[in-house]
Amino acid sequence: MAQARSEESAGASLVAMLAAMLGVLSLLGVLCFHFPELLTSQAFREVYTEPLARTLLLVGLVAAFILGTWSLLRGRGRRLSLLAVGSAALALLLGGASVDFDPIQPTPFSLGLDWFIISLLVSALVFVPIERMASAREQAILRPEWRTDLAYFFVGHLLIQFILISVTTFTGLVLAFALYPPLQTWVQLWPLWVQFLVAVFVADLAQASLHRAYHSVPLLWRFHAVHHSCRHLDWIAGSRMHLLEILATRALVLLALLWVGFAPAAINAYVILVGLQAVLAHANLGLRFGWLEYVLVLPRYHHWHHARDPAYAHCNFAIHLPLVDMLLGTFKLPKQGWPAEYGLHDPDSMPVGILWQHVAPFRFRRRPTLRGGA
Repeated sequence: MAQARSEESAGASLVAMLAAMLGVLSLLGVLCFHFPELLTSQAFREVYTEPLARTLLLVGLVAAFILGTWSLLRGRGRRLSLLAVGSAALALLLGGASVDFDPIQPTPFSLGLDWFIISLLVSALVFVPIERMASAREQAILRPEWRTDLAYFFVGHLLIQFILISVTTFTGLVLAFALYPPLQTWVQLWPLWVQFLVAVFVADLAQASLHRAYHSVPLLWRFHAVHHSCRHLDWIAGSRMHLLEILATRALVLLALLWVGFAPAAINAYVILVGLQAVLAHANLGLRFGWLEYVLVLPRYHHWHHARDPAYAHCNFAIHLPLVDMLLGTFKLPKQGWPAEYGLHDPDSMPVGILWQHVAPFRFRRRPTLRGGA
């Protein structure tokens, strides 16, 4: 009886969380319709249509009202339920899904609020239920420091155009002096599926090499330690990454892909893969994948990379393919089990919160030690 009540309470709380998320995202969606040039990414606007965006907004508003009201009547998650209903009501007052706007004019810079809304909605709806049904370890959905990781998720998506412009500008400058046209011509003769597979390997080799340097070079570790400060892993934990590390990593990977000469379609397919696998690798997902764990980087493989265990401090640097770690001599995966703890060797060396963590690498009085206490 007690267990049934506990499960019912947890289910009601989950409904309240879902309602609050839909309400807030709907409100942000209305703001996107009011200020499309400023708040929506030009690149991402090409992915969806206006009717689809309006339909999603309408569904979100209706669902937020219904679920929020139901939770209020049930007396569960009162604050979250009020947030859901209040946000949805404000969104309706601002025009709801019927907001009109003039043709969008091109602007030199815009924010990616639309990218944040859709990415958070899809990721949460897919991974939260899966993690509850097949978790590697018991932990609350709103576990400690979830606000910090949500802030990273928000900023990383909001600044997507700034990141793209910075990375493409850098790679363009480098490739202006370093291209080898015969290589690019030869590679683009390959079938697209071959280009994609080789692109995954090339990108992973480049990123794993840089990742290894992050763990070996004290100056680089200062920035990468932010990512390893997560003490709880789930689908959103991978978002915790210093902005300078994001720029450096994406620039190196894109530089490698463009220098080899893969077709844009192969690179775009790789971008989709890296987005999915980055979330999956950090997910609190306790499923066993058998032999597939030796082919693709899956949760258990990457969780051991995050283990607060000196024996695993310098292994599993690959992002996609364990084969890359095998070639680098850094492959290490026990046949069974999960890490007992995650995070830094000295957890207190990293402050809490996205702002202080972005300042932390530049503070010289106290800095995170290298993994394993080195």
